[in-house]
Amino acid sequence: METIYSQLHKLGFSQYESKAYVSLIQQAPATGYEVSKRSGVPRSMIYEVLGKLIDRGAAYLVPTDPVKYAPVPAKQMLERLRNNMEETIHYLEHSLETLEKDPAIDVIMHLSGYDHVIQELSDTIYQAKSELWLSIWEPQVGELYEQIQQAVNRNISVFSIVFGAEGVSLGYTFPHNYMSPEVVQERMGGQLTIAARDGEEVIIANFNERGVPWAIKTRNPALVLVATEYVRHDIMIEEVTREYGADKVERLWRNRPDLSHVVTGYKGGGTL
Repeated sequence: METIYSQLHKLGFSQYESKAYVSLIQQAPATGYEVSKRSGVPRSMIYEVLGKLIDRGAAYLVPTDPVKYAPVPAKQMLERLRNNMEETIHYLEHSLETLEKDPAIDVIMHLSGYDHVIQELSDTIYQAKSELWLSIWEPQVGELYEQIQQAVNRNISVFSIVFGAEGVSLGYTFPHNYMSPEVVQERMGGQLTIAARDGEEVIIANFNERGVPWAIKTRNPALVLVATEYVRHDIMIEEVTREYGADKVERLWRNRPDLSHVVTGYKGGGTL
């Protein structure tokens, strides 16, 4: 029952209104006293609560002596709420759009929390109009796979560099093989995930086991360009590695202190 109260609350019902309406649905018509007794709404509040239910079109008076109350059938009440909500949303979509200014390109949104970051990544992918550049790790592939496939089906040019998730197809897909994911993750302090779209917007996220996932999202042209070029660069290095062999590329950077510093982030080379 608490779940029903919670869902009614999301539709604008107060806790007392939710309890009174459910009580009426279960047994009606009923006097205010009877509704109060069954629902747990205080007697001092019950007539005010029932009046609010009548005002919102969820209940009505039954002209008896004493006066009783009955609920508007749930299906009819919910349909009315749905129509009202759709009308409100439709009005606000058009009204607020006329007031809205173009977002400042220098604004950088700071995001935190796994679900929030995943949702913003999904939104960026959904909004792609012509091209999408992705650098993505296996755990995030599962979360975003459906949204990426929808972009592919919309004929968006999707280019993906993928860490792990062998065999997965995300548009033009390039598995990251020229160095182990462990080396990359150690250098970056987590799983750096990028979604850049249309040369207009980018979200750069970091998922790690030691802290809360975070991200930044922006339309700043410099950051969009840098992130897009980062993915392009990784794709080209991956193709060079595929052409000439991963072992040769790895020997190259492991045997040169300067390149080892570039790859691992440790001066004088790393032990990874």
